[in-house]
Amino acid sequence: MAVPTRSVLLLGRRDHAEAMRVAAGLTIFGHRVRLVMMGEPVADSAENAAQLELLELADVVPQTTVPGQDLEVLDAAALAEALRAADVVMSV
Repeated sequence: MAVPTRSVLLLGRRDHAEAMRVAAGLTIFGHRVRLVMMGEPVADSAENAAQLELLELADVVPQTTVPGQDLEVLDAAALAEALRAADVVMSV
């Protein structure tokens, strides 16, 4: 039985590297994944750089709620709309 395709919103709240791994992994099942980094800026580390490359291969473009990064920033209204539009919301 095929798994239905879902729109997944993944909130990277505590562990950005793990959130990126999970986001890329969810695309294997054909889900549409939206990743929003929260809490603090994404650290400039080798691990995060590798995970960002993985996201690029998986066609996941991360966004953030924390200004001052090279990511699209979502304000409260845009985040609320993303939450409303998602079939599934996950937090890592």
